Amino acid sequence: MTSVPSKNIWIKRQQCPCGDWKCYVTCEGDVEEASVASRLEKNETFQSDSMVSPYVGMVFKSDDDAFEYYGNFARKNGFSIRKERSRLSPQLGIYKRDFVCYRSGFAPARKKSTAEHHRDRKSVRCGCDAKMYLSKEVVEGVSQWFVVQFSNVHNHELLEDDQVRLLPAYRKIQEADQERILLLSKAGFPIHRIVKVLELEKGIQGGQLPFLERDVRNFVQNRKKIVQENDALLTEKRENDSMELLEACKVTKEMDGDFVYDFTMDENDKVENIVWSYGDSVRAYTLFGDVVYFDTSYRSITYGMLLGVWLGIDNNGKTVFFGCVLLQDETARSFAWALQAFVHLMKGKCPQTILTDLELGLKDAVRSELPSTRHAISIWNIQPKISSWFFLSLGARYPEFKSMFDDLYHAENADDFEHRWSQMVSMFGFGSDKHIALLYSLRASWASSYMRGYFLARMATSAYLKSVESFLKAICCAQTCLRSFFEQVGSSSNFQNQLRQEMQYMLTKTCMPIEEHARNFLTPFAFNDFQHELVLSMQCALSEMPDGSYLVHHYKKMDVERLVIWIPEDEQIHCTCKEFESSGMLCRHTLRVFILKNYFQLPEKYYLSRWRRESSLVFYDNQDTQTNDDGWFQEFQSLTETLLTESTITKERSDYVHRELPKELKRLISETDGNGVQVPVIPTHSPIEALLDLSPMVCCCSTWQLAAAIRELLAATWKNVESGLRLIWYHLFV
Repeated sequence: MTSVPSKNIWIKRQQCPCGDWKCYVTCEGDVEEASVASRLEKNETFQSDSMVSPYVGMVFKSDDDAFEYYGNFARKNGFSIRKERSRLSPQLGIYKRDFVCYRSGFAPARKKSTAEHHRDRKSVRCGCDAKMYLSKEVVEGVSQWFVVQFSNVHNHELLEDDQVRLLPAYRKIQEADQERILLLSKAGFPIHRIVKVLELEKGIQGGQLPFLERDVRNFVQNRKKIVQENDALLTEKRENDSMELLEACKVTKEMDGDFVYDFTMDENDKVENIVWSYGDSVRAYTLFGDVVYFDTSYRSITYGMLLGVWLGIDNNGKTVFFGCVLLQDETARSFAWALQAFVHLMKGKCPQTILTDLELGLKDAVRSELPSTRHAISIWNIQPKISSWFFLSLGARYPEFKSMFDDLYHAENADDFEHRWSQMVSMFGFGSDKHIALLYSLRASWASSYMRGYFLARMATSAYLKSVESFLKAICCAQTCLRSFFEQVGSSSNFQNQLRQEMQYMLTKTCMPIEEHARNFLTPFAFNDFQHELVLSMQCALSEMPDGSYLVHHYKKMDVERLVIWIPEDEQIHCTCKEFESSGMLCRHTLRVFILKNYFQLPEKYYLSRWRRESSLVFYDNQDTQTNDDGWFQEFQSLTETLLTESTITKERSDYVHRELPKELKRLISETDGNGVQVPVIPTHSPIEALLDLSPMVCCCSTWQLAAAIRELLAATWKNVESGLRLIWYHLFV
């Protein structure tokens, strides 16, 4: 059994924010840190016919792919494999590989030891002949590996599923478990207690870990030995790499005057903390620095440093990099320095709102260094911890608790929140629970009833958090030193490396002048949100109050009302839902009042600059295409709407259109595909709706280059399409 070596200097932090070093938070959704056992269990879920037995002539792209495939086959069939021989040539490199059963061959004879406590272990090798031999060939310039010999004949008993997982090849201690084991060992936990803690934290039965107790013991002993032998070398590496990173910042500053950085030195004149940003990032901050997400979820075991990244969201809903910091510890003092340095790099501008994870030290730092900034914690950062904290302790009652917690998060006001919180604590016996106490102490930063009106710019959503995680994984992937990490950050944050934005066709849905006017100002991302609220405003009923304000509610939901205050002198409008204050986009309730007031254009002050097209960091291509396409689209829509009207007059007409129209659509799509253009598949169960949706698909789902190609195609085939439709019309009228 061997521990899995770290391929990355950065890993997810797992220390619980409650402050108890013994408390552990699992990292949900982190594929890189998922256990090998979990991946193997997924392989077992395949149907028997999906795992084909290797055969002579089978082809693989690489020898690693072949070894993985054969290993999965072996795992499923009750044995493990190992690499045997390989052969090398000057022209092809390694061109032959032999993989054999773990019991292949015989153990060499050993000299008898004279040691007093020598253990005479028996070898598991018994001359098994199961094997898979590969040979590499170059076919049309591409290297491929072919199976040239295969045998699945064993001379020993194959193991059952509950036994095969205990073979050394499948017993792996993953990086996340390594960190936890070392932490518990350092605290004085005996090995058997460490194993028990891991089982409890993972919620599994005893003996179901993907490694054994003796594996943990060996790992701890080996790691202690390695640490003792290499501690001096590791310290030297940390110091050298930190100085190399500082030198890289200095060189970058000389080459790019807009690059900014800062650092601190400890009492031994060694780099303690370092922060940096780029000219593009500083300029982006001037546009979109109203809300900042400060992520501190990654840390390095190799360097003992915490990684902090400041990110934002642009007017297209994309993640924007603002800056990066490396800290020697996670104290409030270090966080305070980081925030102070960041504001300095951003030319003294503080954000309106800063989003962070649950972190008590960070909370204190925000309060001291950013007194005018509102501190928010996204519910999407809290939910994974809720599962870690309460899933096992509540057992079958966890779904009930989760539902109650979700309702509590959406409480309408603070009084309602406090009442529901007391009920939840009483119902589940949480009176002395430290995690419940932590959540309650931070309630003003995460509960909707307290945060309503915090400007978040659509950043407290699951979609944005996924985008952030994707960005972080890109900069934290397989780095071997701080210098390479610095280069990766620079590459990922360079706006010049991003593809130019291609303007999406923004299809109107209501035909209202307000919508058409908004389309001229907003980016597609912002316009989509605006359009969503505008459509929902049509489902709102309202009643005017004596003071000129309005009560607005959904026409079916009378119990949830919003008060909209209208001040005509200044064209000021305010809603108690605080959507505009939160996202910078007007809500359905205020739009309903504007419509009532016969507004055909909204006051431009309600189109915030951060959501306007002209604020884009990356320029659009073909910005005039929207206008040019309107006439073409209206012509297409008129044609299809007329067909829809005429086809609904009689059942015979409807049946005929349902039968013939899919044929025309299929022909048009096949002709489009034939010209090298990919078009989304049109559903044939609703042909009229499919035809109505064809043009938006062309303009919305495709790039503008693709739309141009399709327009050229339609110009060539339009007469054929139109003639086909008019044949259908002729049948309807005749």
